[in-house]
Amino acid sequence: MTEAILLVGGKGTRLRPLTVHTPKPMVRAAGVPFLTHQLARARAAGVDHIVLATSYLAEVFEPYFGDGSALGLHIEYVTEDEPLGTGGAIRNVASRLHSGPDDPVLVFNGDILTGLDIGRLVATHEATAADVSLHLTRVTDPRAYGLVPTDGTGKVLAFLEKPQTPEEIVTDQINAGAYVFRRSVIDTIPQGRPVSVERETFPGLLSAGAHLQGMVDSTYWLDLGTPAAFVRGSADLVLGRAPSPAVPGRCGDRLVLPTARVAPDAKLTGGTVVGEGAFVAEGARVFGSTILPGAVIEPGAVITDSLIGARARVGERSVLTGTVIGDGAIVGPDNELRDGVRVWCDARIPAGAVRFSSDQ
Repeated sequence: MTEAILLVGGKGTRLRPLTVHTPKPMVRAAGVPFLTHQLARARAAGVDHIVLATSYLAEVFEPYFGDGSALGLHIEYVTEDEPLGTGGAIRNVASRLHSGPDDPVLVFNGDILTGLDIGRLVATHEATAADVSLHLTRVTDPRAYGLVPTDGTGKVLAFLEKPQTPEEIVTDQINAGAYVFRRSVIDTIPQGRPVSVERETFPGLLSAGAHLQGMVDSTYWLDLGTPAAFVRGSADLVLGRAPSPAVPGRCGDRLVLPTARVAPDAKLTGGTVVGEGAFVAEGARVFGSTILPGAVIEPGAVITDSLIGARARVGERSVLTGTVIGDGAIVGPDNELRDGVRVWCDARIPAGAVRFSSDQ
């Protein structure tokens, strides 16, 4: 196993305003762009050549990662002029692969945080002589996902749309967003048009008699598509619940990056990250949150399960819970922002302008 494709072209619309200026895989989780964790885990599993399938804000990736040598990788970049979907993106980068027709090629979605045993997935693929192998995970409530039932040997039986009734929930196994393709199978994907592997490629292969193998691995899995999930994923990386060799420091309750400043009596817990050049002032309390580079948390502010964008400012005594503050935004003193609030980049909220409780 030597090469992989990473699908990093999505617009990350569910994550806005985090993705207004930054593509989703480059939003920082545990102090580094989330993509860094995926690249480091792939390298640790023996991958040395990775092709990034980019589209939205494609110009951001190469200046940061270069040729990949700092991570022990050889990285290439392919940009889609128009979004091609998961299958179309895989086909679009096929010319950059070096594998032989029967060699395995790893494919990862760029927004999944997982503890997947990559080597075991490849070993399963080779031992079963599969055309495509899929990482499957079990979820408590599968209604929001497409279902992937398998037989007793792990062979995929069907790809089922999101269940609408209890009777349609025939398994708790879902597609977890990591695959191993036989190299020759990638060449069968139509070229130059949008293709979904979930809705077109995999069902088509199954109906044509191809061997699709599922491997269940439920160690840790999180779709980082929403702000709440992204904040939780970052905290889990810092706390050591989610494995990554790329966390820039020891796992624990907090991660304070170089050049960040934290007042002695400020309290940081729950996997909180304070990015480079950020400042957390006296009396502030921050739990399970991400403070991006250059942000300022003023005295007495209380921030829980939230993400504060680069160069943003949270005013004195403001209380934020489950909120996202865009890059450069300013939340004035004495505001209360609760679950689901998103403050757009460079917005200004005056002192005491938003509250959920009385002024007493």
